[in-house]
Amino acid sequence: MKRKKIVFGIAGVIVIAIVVVFFLSGSSNSDQSTERTVTVEKGTIVEKALAVGTIQPQNEIQVKSKISGVVSKIYAEPGTFVRYGDPIIEIRPDPTPLELAEAKRNVELAEVELENVARDMNRNRQLRDRGLISDREYEELAKRHSDATIRLQMRREHLELLESGRVTIGNTKIESLIKAPITGFILEKMVDIGDPVVPLTSFQAGTALMTMASMENLIFKGNVDEIDVGKLSEGMPVEIKVGALPDAEVTGTLSLISLKAHRQDNATVFSVEIAIDDNPTVTLRAGYSANADIIITRKSDILLLPERVVTFKNGETFVEISDGAGGRKQVEIKTGLSDAINIEVKEGLSEGDIVLEKPVQRLTVR
Repeated sequence: MKRKKIVFGIAGVIVIAIVVVFFLSGSSNSDQSTERTVTVEKGTIVEKALAVGTIQPQNEIQVKSKISGVVSKIYAEPGTFVRYGDPIIEIRPDPTPLELAEAKRNVELAEVELENVARDMNRNRQLRDRGLISDREYEELAKRHSDATIRLQMRREHLELLESGRVTIGNTKIESLIKAPITGFILEKMVDIGDPVVPLTSFQAGTALMTMASMENLIFKGNVDEIDVGKLSEGMPVEIKVGALPDAEVTGTLSLISLKAHRQDNATVFSVEIAIDDNPTVTLRAGYSANADIIITRKSDILLLPERVVTFKNGETFVEISDGAGGRKQVEIKTGLSDAINIEVKEGLSEGDIVLEKPVQRLTVR
């Protein structure tokens, strides 16, 4: 009984071994007889350069105040559309006690000065009528009177501006109400109620209160690698992919290429600007990240092959086709434009030709 079990066991092992050998042999033959192929087809190929950047308004301005003080009221928040002349911020004058006292004292001094000059004019008018002084001396005194009058007016206006924040000089109305300098959108607010405001003068930049822009004219600002910039020229069409709007079709035209490179992330790049075409179906916002494909060359209805099946050697280009007997043979071809995925076939193949994939290199572990 024990001997029969041993015989059956040996027989079972032999049967399993035969099945395994048969399976492996069939699999090997199948791999050898099946070749992966691609077909020469007609299509379109595009050579393009990539620019990485953001969507920005063409003109973005900062709103500043011409008087000092603190923010007392805000009429427009970021995202609000305002028209030219609409109020956006009110500034409440906040002079120091010393500034206010000095302004009042200057008004008093100017009043005293004007009174003295007026008395001198009355006295000299009588002397002139008697012929005791010349007309020239009287005219000089009249000029002093005119200067004193203007000086008093200026100091009164300065005091009024410090106290109320509003003053009218001639036909010009100066007030603490800041109005929109353009028609557009409020993009950013830099101050809150109660924040101090430094005025814009010839000697200081002043406090930026808000930024505004007209969102009708948007541009793409980005950078292109130095390898591609030599192929670019202004006027080239551009396809823009906005990260926040993956399905949006945004196009434009290359409008500016910087003449000077700069370093970014250890790479040499050139700045470019792209004028974005108007598309009423797409709402773009300032600051959107985007990639721009600048179209250098586009060829349609040409013969194409995947570049992976092409062999480049000693300045010549080859592909492999079947020799009809289960083997391979090389065919020399001439290639053209490439987008690193597909390559143009100019000569050597026709539409519908079958090209063999390169053999798969197997790793042998020892």
